[in-house]
Amino acid sequence: MSMIKQLSFVMMLGVAVVSMQGCSPEVGTKAWCEELKEKPKGDWTANEAKDFAKHCIL
Repeated sequence: MSMIKQLSFVMMLGVAVVSMQGCSPEVGTKAWCEELKEKPKGDWTANEAKDFAKHCIL
């Protein structure tokens, strides 16, 4: 029974780590602006470009 508990714990920990990696910074924060600066401008959406201009340039 102990082995099953350990395996369950490892799996839950793996799911937690993977789900946290998918989180991105909130729009308008300094981290978000830096992340968008590194992304090629051709890959930006219209909303990202508008938000970048609103929060990071002005």
